[in-house]
Formats: sequence, C-alpha cells, structure tokens
Amino acid sequence: MKRSRRRSGTDCQPATSQAPVVAIVDDDASVRQSARRLICSFGYRAETFASGEEFLRSPIVAETACLVLDVRMPGMDGLEVQRRLAEKTAAIPIVFLTGRATDDEERRARRGGAVEFLRKPVGRAALLEVLQKVTGQK
Repeated sequence: MKRSRRRSGTDCQPATSQAPVVAIVDDDASVRQSARRLICSFGYRAETFASGEEFLRSPIVAETACLVLDVRMPGMDGLEVQRRLAEKTAAIPIVFLTGRATDDEERRARRGGAVEFLRKPVGRAALLEVLQKVTGQK
C-alpha cells in the first residue's frame, strides 16, 4: 500500500487554526499534492491520504468538514469509503473528484449522498464554490 505523507508544515498555513479541514483521498500523489495546494490557497486546512483505508483509520475523520474523494482507487474504492462512512453515521459531506467514472458510478455516489461529483480537471472557481457551499465559508 502506498503511504501518503500528510504535511501540515509551512506550505499550508490556513488563515486561522479553526479553518475547516478538507480531507483529500486519491491514489495519485500528484493529484493529492495539487489538490492540497489549491485547497490550502482557499484558506482551508488540507490533509491528504493515499487510500480510503488510510483515511478511515485516521483521527482526522472526526475533524473533517468535507471529503474530496476519488472514485477509482486500488483496494477500497471511493464508493466503498462512502458506504463505510454512512455505516458509521459519519455525516461528512463528500465531493467526488474523478478523472474516470461511469454514469452508474456517478448515480451510485449521488444516491449515497455525495454533495457533488466533479470530473478532472476541475476549475479553481468550481471547486471553491463547492467547498464554500459545503463548509459555509466565504
């Protein structure tokens, strides 16, 4: 299993220590890194994970204001992560961000309660709008 390096150093300093946490789960390291930088630039605290299993084991789950989740990943896919969170009654808003997904996967994600289903590449303004809506931040 690939391990991600969660960084909370100087490259991602939110405006306040109370900034909402956005967790990013994607098996592609370059996607995690670019999404993290972008989300940090919006003023959120961004935490990255290389797999759904890694995220679900993390104490960050309890702090997560929004989960940005890939659909297709080795091991546990994004739809399974969504299902497991629902079983735990963890009411974390989920924004799927994927490069490849079927219409059926999108329907399943939305039926499971996904607040948005975005396809890569996503524009900066579109992602910011979704995060603001989900977290209530402006």
